[in-house]
Amino acid sequence: MNVGASDSAAPAPPLPPLPPIGTGETEADVLVIGAGVIGLSIAWQLLQRGRGVCVIDRESVAAGASRGNAGAYAFSDIQPLASPGIWRQVPRWLVDPLGPLALRPAYLPQITPWLLRFAVASRPSHVDASIRAQVALNRLSAEATPRLLASIDASGMLHEDGNLHLYETEAQWRASLPGWQQRAAHGIAFEHAHGAAALARWQPGLSPALTVGTFVPGWSTIDDPLVLVQRMAERCAVQGARLRRAQATVVAPGADGVHVHRADGAPLRARQVVVAAGAWSHRLAVTLGERIPLETERGYNTTLPPGAFPLTRQLTFPDHAFVVTPIGGGVRVGGAVELGGLEAEPDFRRADTLLAKARRFLPGLNAKGGTRWMGFRPSLPDSLPAIGASRHDPRVLYAFGHGHLGLTQSAATAEIVAALAGGETPPIDLAPYRPQRFT
Repeated sequence: MNVGASDSAAPAPPLPPLPPIGTGETEADVLVIGAGVIGLSIAWQLLQRGRGVCVIDRESVAAGASRGNAGAYAFSDIQPLASPGIWRQVPRWLVDPLGPLALRPAYLPQITPWLLRFAVASRPSHVDASIRAQVALNRLSAEATPRLLASIDASGMLHEDGNLHLYETEAQWRASLPGWQQRAAHGIAFEHAHGAAALARWQPGLSPALTVGTFVPGWSTIDDPLVLVQRMAERCAVQGARLRRAQATVVAPGADGVHVHRADGAPLRARQVVVAAGAWSHRLAVTLGERIPLETERGYNTTLPPGAFPLTRQLTFPDHAFVVTPIGGGVRVGGAVELGGLEAEPDFRRADTLLAKARRFLPGLNAKGGTRWMGFRPSLPDSLPAIGASRHDPRVLYAFGHGHLGLTQSAATAEIVAALAGGETPPIDLAPYRPQRFT
C-alpha cells in the first residue's frame, strides 16, 4: 500500500526499564502488579490512605496501552463493542485484514470461546445491562478524575474541549442515531450539526466530504497519556512507593500472606495483591484457578510531530473506527481493532491505513515524521472491566479489562479498589464488574 509520507514513520522507541528488585525488597504491605494508568492510580489512592505500596511491572512505567492510547476521557462512551447483529460480521473480519475490526485467521481457534461469549453479550438485554454499568462507572470517573489530577498537580494537563463525531453522509449519521438516543436517555449532552460551515466552528480545515457531525461537550483529553502516567509514578515514588521491574508468573495464597512468584528471582510476599497487569492479567488469575475470558484488542496509531495540523479537539470517525487527537503539541491518528492475541508481530499497515484515511478527511495534514505504535487493549466480552476480589482469596484484588476506557475509568477504578483493600463499601455497586461473572 502506498500511503505517501507515512512510509517513513518508525516504530516508537522503548521506554527506560524500571530498576530491578533489590536485596531485602521481597515483602510489601500491598503489591500492585502493573505500572500502567490503572495500577499507578490504584497505588496513588492506597498511598493516600497510608498503605505501604510496591508496584512491579515486567517492563517499565506505561509500557503498554497507557503509553500510546488516544488520551481521551471518554465519559460519554457507554456503548459496548458487542451489539445486536455483530456476530454476522465475523466473516467480513476474516477477509479484510486492514478493516476497522479485523480477526487474524490463524488466531480464530484460540479466540473462539471469547467470541461465543461476545455473541451472548450482544443480545439486547445484555447490551442494556452493559450500558447501565458503563454509565455508572463513567459517572464516578467524571467525578474522580479531577480529584486525582489535582492531587498529583496535573490539572493543567486536562483539556475540556469536547469531541466531534464526523460522518460522510446523512445515511451514516442516521444509522448512528440509536446510539445518540441511548446517550440522551442517560443524560449525556450532545449537539448535531449539518454542513461544512456548521462543522467548521468546531474544527476548521475539514474535507467537504464530511457533511454531518455531532459535538459532545462532556469529553476531555490529556496533554499526553505517557507524560501523565510518568507524573503519577513520580508522585507515587515521592510518597514512598517502590517501583520495580519484575515479571510476576504465579499468585499463590499462603498463611503468612500472598506469595507472588516471579520469572527473575525470589518470590515476593504481601498482605494484599492487586492484579492490574492489563492484557496479561488473566495469566495470573489462572494460577489462582480462575479462568477469566480476557482478550486483547490490538490498536495501532501514528503520532505526528507539532505543526502537523491545527487540531482544536479530538475528532472521531465512527464508520472508520479511528480518532485524531491533539497529543503533546502534535497529532495522534489511531484506533480500530485487531483480534490477534499477544504473540503475533505488529502489522503496521493498519497504522498506515488509518493515517491515509486521516489525510483524506484532513487535507492539510502533514503526515511526515511520525512514529507508529501498537498496543494491547485488555478486553472482556461485555466491554466491562473485572473489578473485585479473587474467588479463592479476598486478599487478591483484580482491576483489569477496561478495553478502550482504561484512562477514562482509571480514577474511578482506583477509588473502588482502595475502598475494597480497606474493607470499606465501594462507591458503586460492583455486581456488573465481578471477575467471576462469566463462570
